[in-house]
Amino acid sequence: MDFTTGRPNHIDDYIRTIKNGQWFGWYEGGTKEGAWVGEDKMTYANLTILDGSTKPTESEINAGLKAMQDAFDARDYARKRANEYPSVVDQLDLIYHSGIDAWKSKINETKNKYPKPSS
Repeated sequence: MDFTTGRPNHIDDYIRTIKNGQWFGWYEGGTKEGAWVGEDKMTYANLTILDGSTKPTESEINAGLKAMQDAFDARDYARKRANEYPSVVDQLDLIYHSGIDAWKSKINETKNKYPKPSS
């Protein structure tokens, strides 16, 4: 995962969603006899299944990661809106002093700046 944005960017991000527990690891050559590998060698070839279940195919993993990335990207407008909306305190203050229509107008500025994509 990209720790700056939170966007999934590695097969490990998807693999962790398949099931709970320590059912996989990263070992040189894809077997427990190999040495544990660091982040730079976390590749499909070094993916080791520890619980005896079937290893997902590389295409299944890549498709799962792509789906996660697409879902993340589809919510980009919402993240941008959340960063730009006034605080709840400021919104309530605007409603109190200027009324609900002024508040709606202020909120719509951000909504119009970052429109929700049509599905």
